[in-house]
Amino acid sequence: MSRPTSPKIAPYTFPERYELSGRPTNASPTVQDAHRQTQFLLVPDLSLFERAMNLQLAIVAASAKKRSPEAAALLGFWSRTFTYLSDASMLLSRASYTACPPLLRTACDCIAAQRSLLAEGFAEYHQWLATALETDREHAASRIEMGRFQAGSVLAEDEHLGSAYRLITDLAMPHFGSTVLQTAPDSNQQKLALAFADNLFHLGWAELIAGWLLLLADAQIKTALAAAEFEAGDALREDAARLLKETGQALANPRRCRVEELGDGQRLIHNFRRTVSGAPKRVLF
Repeated sequence: MSRPTSPKIAPYTFPERYELSGRPTNASPTVQDAHRQTQFLLVPDLSLFERAMNLQLAIVAASAKKRSPEAAALLGFWSRTFTYLSDASMLLSRASYTACPPLLRTACDCIAAQRSLLAEGFAEYHQWLATALETDREHAASRIEMGRFQAGSVLAEDEHLGSAYRLITDLAMPHFGSTVLQTAPDSNQQKLALAFADNLFHLGWAELIAGWLLLLADAQIKTALAAAEFEAGDALREDAARLLKETGQALANPRRCRVEELGDGQRLIHNFRRTVSGAPKRVLF
């Protein structure tokens, strides 16, 4: 019996350019104010993020003719990562902070999947692809085999990405503490200050999420540059080196809201405050 052959990789489409989300004209005054403050106070972060997203598109464009099965495997996960980061950036600008962790957590998983394929080879993907797309006669339907693939363990090899993944995962889960932190960030021992579906600007959350967006965008760029399946000339690599350096400097700023892992599952959030004029506080989480 002859072995099934994998399908040919067709040409793929991609955006020419990424732009940050614009002002939501039909939104509530609260959301419009959150967008205004985000654009004003996080200019350096947002500028770096926009550059990182467009650098990814430049690498995709340069690699458009390399349509191997291996490139397709990586590109599928990369496409998902790009979309999750783009959507999380839009939600950040509208102060929809609680909606960001699930997107960012899945973006981490997609980056991990790419790194796992690169580290261990593509044998599992090849085996799946050979019979993944078929016709189910019983149901008169096109069938796509699920091909379950988990690769989160490779994130442990990256100190910063692994730390962010663990925290983002806790924030995405329905834990009591993570729910209070996200829906009642102004609470204390005397009061539980819950705000339902809150879209008020919060500088601490905005800086944390912007930092994660930069971290994940940089991780995706590093992953793509490490793959022989993609094309990246000297100019793109030089652009990436400059961008990664500037991003590292931005994330190392001690004045921004940041998270420190203390061990035993505890984290200390520094400079957590709603407004620029507010007193920075620390939260043990």
